[in-house]
Amino acid sequence: MPNESNSSSQSLPRGRRWNIAWLLGLGVLVNYFDRVNLSVSHAALYTAFGVSNITFGYLSGAYNWTYAMCQLPVGVLLDRFGVRRVGRISTAIWSIASFAAAASTGVGALFGARFLLGVGEAPTFPASAKAIGYWFPSKERSFATSIFDAASKFASALGVPIIGVLLLKIGWRWSFAATGLISFLYFLLFTKVYRDPKDDPLLSDAERAYIADVEPDVLQEPEPKAASLSYLLRQRKVLGLALGFGSYNYTFYLLLTWLPSYLSYALHIDLLHSFLYTGVPWLFATVTDLAGGWVSDSLIQRGWDASRVRKTVLVCGTAFGLGIVGAAHAHTAVRALIWISISLGGLSAAAPVGWSIPSMISPRGSVGSVGGILNFSNQISGIAAPIITGYVVAATRSYAWAFGISAIYLVIGIGSYILLLGKIERIEPQPAI
Repeated sequence: MPNESNSSSQSLPRGRRWNIAWLLGLGVLVNYFDRVNLSVSHAALYTAFGVSNITFGYLSGAYNWTYAMCQLPVGVLLDRFGVRRVGRISTAIWSIASFAAAASTGVGALFGARFLLGVGEAPTFPASAKAIGYWFPSKERSFATSIFDAASKFASALGVPIIGVLLLKIGWRWSFAATGLISFLYFLLFTKVYRDPKDDPLLSDAERAYIADVEPDVLQEPEPKAASLSYLLRQRKVLGLALGFGSYNYTFYLLLTWLPSYLSYALHIDLLHSFLYTGVPWLFATVTDLAGGWVSDSLIQRGWDASRVRKTVLVCGTAFGLGIVGAAHAHTAVRALIWISISLGGLSAAAPVGWSIPSMISPRGSVGSVGGILNFSNQISGIAAPIITGYVVAATRSYAWAFGISAIYLVIGIGSYILLLGKIERIEPQPAI
């Protein structure tokens, strides 16, 4: 396998593989529209169904319950049936879920729609990580991954203001219906476009040879049997990555679900401006996400040690996430947005590196399973963050302790990257029984 610093890719046109990366990014953008539409509907749901802070915390986490439950089986299904088949089914399900939310007649029906959304969107990140592993050499994967990961931030930067205005103008039901329509259109696009490299008729011979030269197993050999989940869960690298990324996702979901309410309640900003201000840190996070992936790949292609570069970005980016402590004591919107931008920006710079690692440490044939383990940890955090925040805010009438809990978890995550993940290299194959 060529050295990661090999610059042969520089002469290769940005062809089919980059089209696939942008397709995956569009999918993440769309499914995060489906997620953030609930966060901007808090006040409207209180009016419609009497949803309290605590109930809203549970409702915000409902999606994550089924999302988390599906992660381990989804990883296995991806390794068995592939990205295309699983992806088509999942996009169809999440489209239906958005329309179901729009038609909800009460809190129970809304919970059901969010549970279904979690099932539909469960394969998104493991499938995207697996697809990037198929389509890109390791020296390009951080930036390729940043395209779909940055979309999750850009969805909030773009989606919260747009969906918020839609909600205020035409009502919360139509805002959910609009995301359902967009999701259905993406289902049609994904079905038409996505193939694995070995099955893609639009992949040029030159690009096919390039991918085969770097990752020969993708195009020339059948994928081996995946390692068992029990074997993967015993690996320190997998546990270190899962725990570290779980701390990132706790902060991410705290802000994804509660930021508009925090700005409105704690800083006394009117609802329309809270929607608009919410987009600021998410837009900054979109830029740092892409920058984190680009800088990592650029340094590696210049000959820097690949493992050290990725570990440094992971640890330093997560450390910047501790800026959320500053937001806990901010008394103006400007200061709050600066600290939240620092926190989200640092975490977002680390995120594409983290999502590129499953394809680098997994035994061959097991990328989907490792991605499922990683996202299972993420979604446990995604479940806990809005619920814990709801209870803490209800009990203290303040967001200070809610943000402090997030910071404590980030410190634990930094330690797991340093002590458990170790050198970023492939785990030994599972011994034959």
